[in-house]
Amino acid sequence: MGLIGAHVSTAGGLASAFDRAEAIGCESLQVFVKSPNQWRGKALSDDDVAAFRERQAAVGRPVIAHAAYLINLASPKEDILKASMEGLRDELSRCARLGLRGLVLHPGGHLGAGLDAGIELVARSLDAVLAQPETGQARVLLENTAGQGTALGSRFEELARIIELVDAKDRLGVCLDSCHAFAAGYDVSSPEGYEATLEAAEAAFGLARVEAVHLNDSKHPLGSRKDRHENIGLGQIGEGFFARVLADERLAGLPMVLETPTGDDDQGHARDMETLRRLRG
Repeated sequence: MGLIGAHVSTAGGLASAFDRAEAIGCESLQVFVKSPNQWRGKALSDDDVAAFRERQAAVGRPVIAHAAYLINLASPKEDILKASMEGLRDELSRCARLGLRGLVLHPGGHLGAGLDAGIELVARSLDAVLAQPETGQARVLLENTAGQGTALGSRFEELARIIELVDAKDRLGVCLDSCHAFAAGYDVSSPEGYEATLEAAEAAFGLARVEAVHLNDSKHPLGSRKDRHENIGLGQIGEGFFARVLADERLAGLPMVLETPTGDDDQGHARDMETLRRLRG
């Protein structure tokens, strides 16, 4: 079965994420290793790293990170591309120091340069970053997208093409997001559509490359290309999908984390965790 969890805050220090995860019964968790809305972040001290590694070893839960939203490895704008590559290098080096299993990354948007040009630029950018020794063996988990604007990765074949073009293929994995897939036109809401979606992923890049799942319901209907997450069972996807994915042996043991709204009372993830436990049985 999938290891359910949530994206949790690191306010007060990276190691504090484990307290928040434990409070809602997480079996896995996702964090930011720096501010997601800034290019630069405070340097990690040796004490920060030691405290995080100690807690991670104690709880034994898988932890993944999510890259900053500013990063766009497909940008035709030289200054943005340079900053994006440096930002990714920095975040991967943080992941390497913290011992994290992977960094989830949106491939980026081509901003009008075209699909093929964008995919080629992402691959070249990844090669340049992954060649930097300070990134260690930290892996990049390419996330499928909803397909808003010029965003790459809404079709599994686009992720597969990026992987095909990158030299360091052993450093790449995939993170599947349910809301994004649904918004991009993959009907994961029905049993038949769910199976067709996983078959499409297997055909494109292979399910063995999937290393994490984002469990998000969708505010908008199938094929809307709108990236708006909803709480589990309250959106257009419905509870059936979540029951199926949690029990799917092909995805067993993977971190499956919530990125759903927390609500005015900040209890959205706690309620969604309860729902997931009920659905898993």
